[in-house]
Amino acid sequence: MAESFFSSLKKERIRKRIYKNRDMARADVFDYIDAFYNRTRRHSYLGGVSPEAFESASL
Repeated sequence: MAESFFSSLKKERIRKRIYKNRDMARADVFDYIDAFYNRTRRHSYLGGVSPEAFESASL
């Protein structure tokens, strides 16, 4: 699971960016986790749907 996350992080966020300092890199990684990976990305444990779609379907 961790390998999949880090692979996605590198491909989708980090590879094409140059950060001026560690704080900027850290903020960008946390933004990726909060805004995209946890909310909109499809997750296998939810049957291949995003948490947002899963929650909407549950309501």
